[in-house]
Amino acid sequence: MEGEADNQRSVLNLVAVFEEQWASKFQWRDKQPPYGQTAPAASQPQQLPVSPTSRGQSLSQMAARHQAEEEDEEEEEQQGRQGLSFKCLRSFRHKIREDNWRRQQDPGLELGSKEPEEKKIALELLETEQAYVNRLHLLDQVFYTELMKEAKNGKTVPEEVVKMIFSNISSIYQFHAKFFLPELQKRMEDWSCNPRIGDVIQKLAPFLKMYGEYVKNFDKAVELITVWSEKSPPFQDLIADIQKRKACANLTLQHHMLEPVQRIPRYELLLKDYVRKLPPESPDRDDAEKALEMIFMVAKHSNAAIAEMERLQNLWVVYQRLGLEDDIVDPSNELIKEGPIQKISTRNNSTSEKYLFLFNNMLLYCVPKVIQVGAEFQVHLRINVDSMKVRELNDAQFPHTFLVSGKQRTLELQARSGEEMNAWIKAFQDAIDRKEKRSETFKTAVHGLETGTPALKTEELGRRAPQWVRDNLVTMCMRCKEPFNAIMRRRHHCRACGYVVCARCSDYKAELQYDGNRLNRVCQECYVFLTGHLVLEDREGKHKGILEKGAAEVSGKSLLCSSLQLLDKNGKGGTRGWFVIPQDDPLVLYIYAAPQDVRAHTSIPLLGYQVRDLPQGDSRHLFQLVQSRQVYTFVADTEELKQRWMRTMARSAAGITHPEEGEDMDSCDEAE
Repeated sequence: MEGEADNQRSVLNLVAVFEEQWASKFQWRDKQPPYGQTAPAASQPQQLPVSPTSRGQSLSQMAARHQAEEEDEEEEEQQGRQGLSFKCLRSFRHKIREDNWRRQQDPGLELGSKEPEEKKIALELLETEQAYVNRLHLLDQVFYTELMKEAKNGKTVPEEVVKMIFSNISSIYQFHAKFFLPELQKRMEDWSCNPRIGDVIQKLAPFLKMYGEYVKNFDKAVELITVWSEKSPPFQDLIADIQKRKACANLTLQHHMLEPVQRIPRYELLLKDYVRKLPPESPDRDDAEKALEMIFMVAKHSNAAIAEMERLQNLWVVYQRLGLEDDIVDPSNELIKEGPIQKISTRNNSTSEKYLFLFNNMLLYCVPKVIQVGAEFQVHLRINVDSMKVRELNDAQFPHTFLVSGKQRTLELQARSGEEMNAWIKAFQDAIDRKEKRSETFKTAVHGLETGTPALKTEELGRRAPQWVRDNLVTMCMRCKEPFNAIMRRRHHCRACGYVVCARCSDYKAELQYDGNRLNRVCQECYVFLTGHLVLEDREGKHKGILEKGAAEVSGKSLLCSSLQLLDKNGKGGTRGWFVIPQDDPLVLYIYAAPQDVRAHTSIPLLGYQVRDLPQGDSRHLFQLVQSRQVYTFVADTEELKQRWMRTMARSAAGITHPEEGEDMDSCDEAE
């Protein structure tokens, strides 16, 4: 856990560096108060209960000094209005010490040497949560509300721009203000008789999935603030007016918007410290350790959202340099290495300068354009990484030479030095290894046969005919989870376990005892089990992703599940799928393409949504989930099913996790 936690700690450290660079760029004299300290009580838009460790008096003096400095710096205020570049998250590249963000208590505010260490940390969590909810209140109820009001009056910017800037901040605020903070306050009040917070943290973890959307949208939101501040003076003036209020503590809108990006790593570090200080016999140890694991996975998901956003930005810049050719632009690509290289000609023994872009799935062999209008390079050749080979050449005439051999072409290339040659060879080999690893994803039958689908016990594989999973119950390969299509990825059945798999995952044959020991088509996992060949990759010990819950598995233990139709934005068409609210994740709606799929294609955190009934039209039973700018419209098969979904969703949206009295816990309609 130590190594993984160190890796996950990076987001917090990078954010701290970003704040330091950001403050330097705009010459801010007042930096954000250390986390765990709030602005003066009078400055808060909403009075929330304050813990015994509140630091109101010293912070009031600090805010007064900051206010005096701000009034003396008109130019500084003007720079603060303009915000920061939308490329700001790229400064998440340096690290600082982990402990820098933790607050330094004044001597007079010590919790007391007699207090248990774990209680001090729990109180710190409560205090920081109160400060965080105040920041969320400022973002949602002040900035968003007032900007949206002016947008509706047509005085500043379009309403859609305001909605895009604040993303799903309303859902985040409602969850923390109405659910998590009250639960935490109640638990701390009862600490003497129930000294534990692990179970409360466990309730928090599922809802942190909603932070992924906010983090991915953050860069675009900052860009929109900058662009529209230049386009619309009333928009800029309104933001500047709000920023002058005491509630903002002399910080800009963008500074406050950074708070949700920071919050998840801080939960992880606080909880890690809490678990470390717990006595071995503590009744909270099991719950706290489980909560820490859940927060770790959510933090990993948030880190992935930041990395994905940066990857797409970098990829878009590369595509622009290549002229945005349709057959090259693909958001799923990953740039591994780029740089100049010398191409050796086999005809005249000369070299010419070229430029390489190595992606995870292809090599682009380019030449610089003489007249760089619209594009910097012209693509001459594309070589697939699949089946590619690379090796060093011993050439006395051309030192530092290596060979790249692919299906489309073989290239002799010369680097400028031995170090550069080795770097290129390593990059090529890494790309080749990753491609082969993805194509050869094996897992043993014991771990591969997941629950919820009709399958034989491992000792029966090959001895008796399996029950085949029906084609219409799955939309993706039950092994590699890649989606099926009518042309490139067709459905096949493994004759050993009965799973529906793609051609790549079933390109094996094994003798099956129930078929007279004749060779039959089987999937990779069954082939490994039946033949005893070595497994190239074992997935044991890997954590499941947020959406990697089998539909059949969660449907068997759900508050409600059935087929529904989710309409598109125009309400004229949509997709039909399998919808589930699990018992162990009762405030999240999971959406599957089919009832036997092994992975959900999306999920919706329900807390904070409103459930609306719509009049029946064209004999369709319609209802909606509505929150801020997000609207989901559903069609149920019957009026009775519609009412059941509306009741269940309304309870989940209100934070009620237990089923209604008399409601069947396994309330699922039969899959079609």
